[in-house]
Amino acid sequence: MSGKSLSPAFRSRADEVIDIANRQSQSVSAGQVSASLMYATARFNAFQVAATAETRDDMAEERDNAIEYFTAQYRKMFEDHFDECMANFDRYTGRDKS
Repeated sequence: MSGKSLSPAFRSRADEVIDIANRQSQSVSAGQVSASLMYATARFNAFQVAATAETRDDMAEERDNAIEYFTAQYRKMFEDHFDECMANFDRYTGRDKS
């Protein structure tokens, strides 16, 4: 999912979550906030699968597909953002000398 192809509403929702994470990082480590975000994302995504399943058996049948989908999506998004942060390391970390 390229950042260029995201709708303004999608980016706005993501930015709101990032704003919360940034505020939380003022009082606890970024690592703790990151762990909380991953926990919340996993919890919300599992609930989303449950909410769209007709029955518990349907949810159970979807388990492997859901795990594959969400982990593949996370991996792709993380790789994209990691590469972007590497490419812009000095600017993003405030170490830009120019």
